[in-house]
Amino acid sequence: MAISRVNILGVGVSAVSMPTVLQTIESWVDRRESRYICVSPVHSIMESQRDASLRHIHNVADLVTPDGMPLVWLSRLMGFREVEQVCGSDLMLSVCGHFTQRGYRHFFYGATLAVLKQLQDRLLIRFPDLQVVGSYAPPFRPLTAAEDQAVVDHINSSKPDIVWVGLGAPKQERWMADHVGRLDASVLIGVGAAFDFHAGTKKRAPRWMRQCGLEWLFRLMMEPWRLWQRYLINNAWFLWLLLRQVMSRESTPMR
Repeated sequence: MAISRVNILGVGVSAVSMPTVLQTIESWVDRRESRYICVSPVHSIMESQRDASLRHIHNVADLVTPDGMPLVWLSRLMGFREVEQVCGSDLMLSVCGHFTQRGYRHFFYGATLAVLKQLQDRLLIRFPDLQVVGSYAPPFRPLTAAEDQAVVDHINSSKPDIVWVGLGAPKQERWMADHVGRLDASVLIGVGAAFDFHAGTKKRAPRWMRQCGLEWLFRLMMEPWRLWQRYLINNAWFLWLLLRQVMSRESTPMR
């Protein structure tokens, strides 16, 4: 079943709910397909304004889920009433819980060795039957071609169904687009800070702030020195560009 996309500043955001995403992932694994999912907040939409190649990566992704209430509200205003927020942290827990009895095999790529260890330990406490078949913490530099091929071989040898990618945007989106045809996993999912949240190394905003679209404010308060430009400047620029799109009547479904 084709999933409609909403044109938000030239990025096709999938009109989905959590059950739709879970059903879609299940169909991909059952058919042993090779797909990738971008979990995209406003920040990713804005990065795509500055970089046409990143916008292309989003628009050819198999799903681009709305990570953040502003994208949900916009999708609903454009006629897609069923759209729900599908952020990386919630998606990881939903997938791990929903498919535990199916025996899906999980691989974690990104973060640090310490974060990966805590992440796996905490997930296994929550989901004792979860099948974690491997993890890899890449160095903070570009890999050589030989190193990258070794990583591909390592991941494929573990035979995962799902590869979780926690490199942060836009690095994780580029990594998935580069590796989706080389990895044997059925789906790659870029989940940003979800590794840190579930490892307990970073705090997540309270539920009420997330539901009110204020998760960005919580994260800004936690890391103002790192995130002030992303949120204060990007958010204002996003609203301006969105107003221009609405005025030019370009806010129509992409497909």
